[in-house]
Amino acid sequence: MCGRARECLWHAVPPRKEPCERDAGLREFRGRRLMLRSRIIPCLLMQDSGLVKTRQFGDPKYVGDPINAVKIYNEKQVDELSIYDIDATVQGRGPDFDHLRSIAVESRMPLCYGGGVRSAADAVKLIKLGFEKVSVSAAAVERPALIRELADAVGRQSVVVTVDVKKGGLLGRLGVFTHNGKRAAKVKLADFVPMIEDQGAGEIVINHIDRDGMMQGYDLELARSVRAAVDIPTTMLGGAGSVDHMRELIDAIGTCGAAAGSLFVFNGVYRAVLISYARP
Repeated sequence: MCGRARECLWHAVPPRKEPCERDAGLREFRGRRLMLRSRIIPCLLMQDSGLVKTRQFGDPKYVGDPINAVKIYNEKQVDELSIYDIDATVQGRGPDFDHLRSIAVESRMPLCYGGGVRSAADAVKLIKLGFEKVSVSAAAVERPALIRELADAVGRQSVVVTVDVKKGGLLGRLGVFTHNGKRAAKVKLADFVPMIEDQGAGEIVINHIDRDGMMQGYDLELARSVRAAVDIPTTMLGGAGSVDHMRELIDAIGTCGAAAGSLFVFNGVYRAVLISYARP
């Protein structure tokens, strides 16, 4: 390290003075260091300890073993991997910690888990297993104060709220749904999204049920409205069928998370199972 840079690290900057990092070389390095890029996130759905992929939250198709998938994604050096147990909340049970431990042990990438998390104790246990993020959905809708409890227990950066949305009602407006899209929530989407940030979540995931597994592109209008409503990182899930769809999302809302399921587990028009990964 040059003496000029070392001086910056060891001495405070006086009031109304510019830090010496304004030197061209250090400024260039700092710019590179702070540059953010969008995260491309495979999303895996667990059911009965195996992996499935759904269409509009129905018609689950078996796609393999989660540990094998994790090993493949390790080699592909994915940005992050999200795993959701889609039956935990519906069946009224908590996370399968033993199974999740075996998954976390194999992973060499950041992991997010959701499904059946209902307390700060659940979140703490998941973090200790090796998961970087914990996602809540129905439990946060039922009791938004849980978001704050989780943030206090494991840190805001580790708390994700996943919001499942689809069109419903006489007017066909987007609403919040829980329990695999079977139960309509009383809260309005426009009210719930900013509440998530206010309660202390570090990230919001919007999962579009109508587009799940359809591979026809993200809902860009929805993405723009959510991004405008919050300052925390935003991830969109539901609809990605190509890297071009991800590029369209990033172009529409800037740095974000672009999550996908079918795109990274199926290949071709016959939806043959093939674990893959690609970036726009």
